[in-house]
Amino acid sequence: MTDQSRSDLTRFAWLSIAAAVATISLKAGAYYLTGSVGLLSDALESIINLVAALIALWVLKIAAQPPDEEHMFGHEKVEYFSSGIEGSLILIAALSIIYAAVGRLIEPQPLEQIGLGLAVSLLATVINLVVARLLLRAGRDNHSIVLEADGHHLMTDVWTSVGVIVGVAAVNFTGLLRLDPLIAILVAINIVFSGWALIRRSVHGLLDAAAPAETQEQIVAILARFVDREKIAYHALRTRQSGARKFIYLHVLVPGSWTVQKGHDLLEELEAELHREITNSVVFTHLEPLEDPVSYEDANLIRERNAL
Repeated sequence: MTDQSRSDLTRFAWLSIAAAVATISLKAGAYYLTGSVGLLSDALESIINLVAALIALWVLKIAAQPPDEEHMFGHEKVEYFSSGIEGSLILIAALSIIYAAVGRLIEPQPLEQIGLGLAVSLLATVINLVVARLLLRAGRDNHSIVLEADGHHLMTDVWTSVGVIVGVAAVNFTGLLRLDPLIAILVAINIVFSGWALIRRSVHGLLDAAAPAETQEQIVAILARFVDREKIAYHALRTRQSGARKFIYLHVLVPGSWTVQKGHDLLEELEAELHREITNSVVFTHLEPLEDPVSYEDANLIRERNAL
């Protein structure tokens, strides 16, 4: 994907911002109509959705910038800051919901205009569902963890809203007022798990976690074809993920009788194959003689460092 096409992804962030503004208005109206603390918790999470969408817009613009003298590996890693901030905001929202719900649990209050309030909340939920599906598809198609995180967050909001709607309806049918704050607390606990997952993913990314297992298997399959065809070997294979970009490092061992040109041509072909099959990949190769024992010492050093 080119830097220009990545910058075009900001339109999805704008869509998320518009959806957040619409759902905040609708859910706040539902809370105003009913007085349900469960619907209040749902509205508070939508405020987090808006903040997250604004951060995503900012991050997508930075990530689309090409490598420069100060950032030679690109700017994609900024996407992990986005999901980390989003996760932290989600945890704050969860604590706010619990605080509001505990008060209602101690002193329950009757709900009003439940039917109209639930209809308004359901409309907001449908908006979130449609936008979430669009963001998830765009994130997968364009390998953007920012859009995927935003889409997953909105899907969490959808399920949260469904739970709140069912709970408030149950209050209406049973007359058990404490069901409302209890549901709000359950919603907050669900939000905590969502926030923690985003923070954990951010930390892994900032620590240069390896590419996903399926990507590594794909790399090994490509290398196996070259090993069988050319009778070569490889070692010191390492990967790391930085936003949408995947970095691949490996040492390729060829017969010492080969010319430098022949070895270079093989590496060019190998790198081109990895680029074709591994989307958004950056490949670094190092050529070594197959018969020289010294060639294998660097692989041992890498394993020793990994064992520390």
